[in-house]
Amino acid sequence: YGLEGNVLVMELVEGVTLAERIANGAIPVEETLNIARQISEAFEYAHEKNVIHRDLKPANVKITPEGVVKVLDFGLAKMAEAPVPRGNPETSPTLTLRATRMGVIMGTAAYMAPEQARGNPADRRADIWSFGVVLYEMLAGQSAFSGESVSDTLASVLKFEPDWNALPAATPAPIRRLLRQCLKKDRGQRLQAIGDARIAIEEYLADPAGAAVAEEGAVSSTRRHFLPWAL
Repeated sequence: YGLEGNVLVMELVEGVTLAERIANGAIPVEETLNIARQISEAFEYAHEKNVIHRDLKPANVKITPEGVVKVLDFGLAKMAEAPVPRGNPETSPTLTLRATRMGVIMGTAAYMAPEQARGNPADRRADIWSFGVVLYEMLAGQSAFSGESVSDTLASVLKFEPDWNALPAATPAPIRRLLRQCLKKDRGQRLQAIGDARIAIEEYLADPAGAAVAEEGAVSSTRRHFLPWAL
């Protein structure tokens, strides 16, 4: 809101963090999707301005008493740019104090995309990965990737899949598909635009029954086509 001397005047956001909300257990599906829709809207706006957050996690999301979601802490955010060739000491990025703290290596280990964990340049698809991790955690009530140490957590991000069985049975099939698209380790195969996640969530929330019928129809059609070949 302003600058007074060396002090930044910023918005005071009342409410609880998403981390505090998840600490009470998994969040019901409809509430989760309403929160996720607002997070995706925030990131869609940031990405349109060519800004990558790079550190989305439940602790950086606040929910006001009115239910409005605010994405906080753009401290690691950067403008999207062409990747700098690796190995050139003249152009290599300078690590900040924050980047040397345990659990934070230009992001937070459990929410870092595989390319971030490898030290590669991050683009907006890294934010899409983190969005998927946060969505999973809201539904499952547990972390998608974890380990006894930061190194173990990064290894989990690079090598393993989330425990898909930990998702509640009530998780809609379109949302399960969205999660898998967001959490593709190969960013070339990952969901490419956060706006597509917003659309998928909005379409489901607008007509949950229709989405279920469409899913059943797709399964039935697959079975009809499969049975003659099986016979």
